[in-house]
Amino acid sequence: MFGNVLDRLIEDLDRYVGETDLGNPFFPGSGYKAYPFSVENFREIKPVESGRKTAFIDGGNQEVVGAPNFSVQINRVFFNIFRDKERILEREVPRRIEFFSVTFSRFRHDEIFYDTSIFPASEEFEGFLPDVKDLSFSSMDRSVMQGNLRADISLVSSISRRFAEWEFSKHVIENELEEKDVIVLDSTLQTAFTNESKYSNAVYELAKKKNVIVTGLTKTCGLFTTTGLSLLGAARKFANNNNISYPMWYYHPVAEAFSPIHEAVILLVKLNPMTERIFRYEIYRDQAKKLSINEIDEIMASLSNNSADITFPGYPYGLIDADSNARVRSDEMQRYKYALLSAMSKKGIWKKLARHIQAKDAHDKLNEITRWES
Repeated sequence: MFGNVLDRLIEDLDRYVGETDLGNPFFPGSGYKAYPFSVENFREIKPVESGRKTAFIDGGNQEVVGAPNFSVQINRVFFNIFRDKERILEREVPRRIEFFSVTFSRFRHDEIFYDTSIFPASEEFEGFLPDVKDLSFSSMDRSVMQGNLRADISLVSSISRRFAEWEFSKHVIENELEEKDVIVLDSTLQTAFTNESKYSNAVYELAKKKNVIVTGLTKTCGLFTTTGLSLLGAARKFANNNNISYPMWYYHPVAEAFSPIHEAVILLVKLNPMTERIFRYEIYRDQAKKLSINEIDEIMASLSNNSADITFPGYPYGLIDADSNARVRSDEMQRYKYALLSAMSKKGIWKKLARHIQAKDAHDKLNEITRWES
């Protein structure tokens, strides 16, 4: 019976995920200009000596203890610098910053608000963190809500890490990079949350002043074509259909984004001949429009030279390294959790907080029971 269900499921997939009509890149809303697929937009990535340095930045966070009315999280942001495959040692900025964020629910103006406090793990990290005044959100703020539901407090608590990535990027540009260097964020350049544009705009203004190119590359891409196919899958099929045989290429442009929350030229990149994977890559629009094709070629060549690691060919090693060093692993999170719970007990506030924590942790308790029973 189960096999029959799978057969029917696969038939549905085969029927509805067609590829006869690839369509064209689809970007909803008035803030985008999409470009139809074109063979002329493919450019081969060739070895180019540019001397540009590239900084890669990523962040990570995990909730340590949470309840419906508060969330304690550990946050990290990490950067590195490469010239092609060569790692460049930083000079002024700490390689990694860490901080705790604590978000509380508050009732005011007839509504629930979430306010966040920040506690740097070291005094030297204080100057690299966002302003707590920017970390207060109505729980019904559309930028943090989940559909029509009130925002989850653990999501709001994680926003401090996102803002810290922007703030940290500004200091890396200011102190570690020079003219024509590139910074790569592990994300798109779209700002998602209220107050986030304050931090992205500060990065853009400084980058324009120093002529450091701001870019972003994403691990995943949820974009579509006008026939409902995945954009990356359709682009690969279009390349195959048109005999694009470059071992490495970039496709430029897919679209331009020119809204206040997203200012970028969007490209697709295939960065290594050992893989068929392609990724979404963005360049800050104001800078991208002023770059010559030769300058874009240089940036792509440098990115490709950094994307030859055997563990994940085609994905920049700088981002692999940044992800590894920014990630908060489960065993670390458990140590923080036990230390925090122990401190609560010693301070005599465990019973006060437990009644709130237990309003949320039943799922974790069931997982624990299942793990022991198995």
